[in-house]
Formats: sequence, C-alpha cells, structure tokens
Amino acid sequence: MTTPTSFSYKLTPAQQDALVRILREGNYRPAIVPHTIAAAKGEDYSVSLYTSGKCLVQGKGAQDFVLFILEPGVLQQAGVGYETVLNPESVSAHMGIDESGKGDFFGPMVIASAYVDESLADTMKSMGVRDSKAITSDAKAMAMGRDLRTLLGPRFSLVKIGPRAYNRLYAKMRSVNVLLAWGHARAIENLLDVIPNCPRAISDQFGNEQQVKRALMQKGRAIELIQRHRAESDLAVAAASIIAREAFLRSLGDLSREYDMKIPKGASAAVQAAAVEIARRRGAPALVDLVKCHFKTTDQVLTQLGETRKVLGPEGQVVSRPFGNTRWKRKSASAPATEAEA
Repeated sequence: MTTPTSFSYKLTPAQQDALVRILREGNYRPAIVPHTIAAAKGEDYSVSLYTSGKCLVQGKGAQDFVLFILEPGVLQQAGVGYETVLNPESVSAHMGIDESGKGDFFGPMVIASAYVDESLADTMKSMGVRDSKAITSDAKAMAMGRDLRTLLGPRFSLVKIGPRAYNRLYAKMRSVNVLLAWGHARAIENLLDVIPNCPRAISDQFGNEQQVKRALMQKGRAIELIQRHRAESDLAVAAASIIAREAFLRSLGDLSREYDMKIPKGASAAVQAAAVEIARRRGAPALVDLVKCHFKTTDQVLTQLGETRKVLGPEGQVVSRPFGNTRWKRKSASAPATEAEA
C-alpha cells in the first residue's frame, strides 16, 4: 500500500497552541510560509499551521510525524492506520458524494457520487485515495481521477452544472446550499440506476439534510442518507471528491484552450483580470456562460468594464446573500472562497 505523503487537519485553538509549542521547542527548522501562524521543516516533511486553523503535513515522512507527534501531542486521538476500526462503514457497500468548483468564479460546479465496497476499498487504499483537497498537484488529481473512473467503470456518476445553467438555477433557488442539495440528489439517483441496492449515501454536512431528502425522487428516498462534518475521511466521499475535481479541472482546461489563455482557479485578482480580458474580447454578456455571476467578483469585473449587471440579463442579476452566521461572516472576510475551501 502506498504511504500517504499529505495530511490535512482542522485544529481547534487549543490544538493550534499545542502544535506551535511543539514546533518551537522541538528539533525543527523554522520555515516562512504565507498566511501561517507557524511553519517548520523536519528531516523529510514540512508542517504548516495556517491562520484558518488548517494544519498541513507533507512529505515522505509526513505519516510518521502524524503518528508519533501530531496524534498523541496535539489531536490526542489515533486515526492513521485505524480508519477501518474508527469508521467501519468506510469499507462496507455505500456511495459517497462530493463537489468541486463551488468556490471558483470560472467554470462549472461538479457533483460526483462514487461507490465503494470492501474489494474496491482495498484497491483505493493502495492507490492512495484521499480527500482531493489534500492533493496539492492538479496533474496528480487528474491522473488519480482517471484511474478511479477506470476502476469504477459505471459505478460513479457526475452532475456537471455549467455556468449558464448554474446562473439560471441560482437565480431561481437563491441559495448555493439548495443548489447543492439538488445536485447531490441527482448524483445519488443516477448511481442508484446502476446500483439500485446501494444501502447508504454519505456526504459532507453543508446544510439541512432535509434539503437533499426533499430533492430525492422515489427510488432515492429509500436510501439511508448520512451527512457529517469531515466526510472526506470516508473513502467513497474521497473518491467522489477526486472525480469531481478532475472533471472541474478538465473544464477549466477546455476554457483555457478555447480562449488561448490560462483560466485560473478560485476568485483571486488573477481570476478577475482573466474575466476582464475575456469580456473585452467577447463582450460582457459572455460572462453568463463562463462564471458564477452571483459572486461579488462579477461586480468588480463589470466596474472595470464600465458596465452594470443589466448587461448580463435576468440570470446575472442575482447576488450572493450575506451569511446569517457570524462565524461564516468572519471566515469570508478573512479568506476568499476557493476550491480548496469550498
């Protein structure tokens, strides 16, 4: 089995303090990494604690650091090597659902479902399947996505919502969570056409579970639906996340070739500049076919073009609702949404 070389954890404030102490007092070389509270290098791995609370451990020796330092000294729980014991359902027959592109201005939002049973789980573990957010190389994510599709054959499903359809649906639903629930339900239903006796579906907790249940059709309503935080630790969800990311990256690649320029991920200044360039070539109304118009990035692009949302038609008029939860307001203010955070 391939030894994982990348681990990602969301740490509590107390866990962050414990990790900072370990890195400062132990035999580690300090490192400078943007947007981190602390960063250090060991002999064959690196540790980065970001201001968001995310801890990323990477390198050939990453697993040893997690096993012998992070788990006992910071997380205070065993996880690596005990995945099946802690989560026995991860190798039983079920499907996982995840999405990609939700936080990206350009391109589609892609929802994937993937089936896993005990035999497939063994193969996926040997392939190093894990949450796509822990795969930092786009090329590696695309290669693993292709390998997973080959392994699964018909036992996965993709629901790709292109920008124009996304903008039309968002204008109608006025909520990313409702749109996600609709997409998750379709991905579940599509896979049930191939594996009608699949007993359960697992996905990340992104909203009210009832939204997905209400969106399911008759054959999907018999399935046990499980939503939980950090669902990407489940093999089927991890596989779905990789397949969804591969499809999203392929779509961005198609756009890059069509416009003969790099189309970046996320919602950064580089993304804004690319949108302005394309709008100047094709006209501002073309944005409806390229981007998720409810992002505030749309207004920033239109301002540079001397235009308003009126040029986008009815599907481009709707803007994102402000989050009602203070915690999410704080997060959105400090860190723009990107694929990795979506």
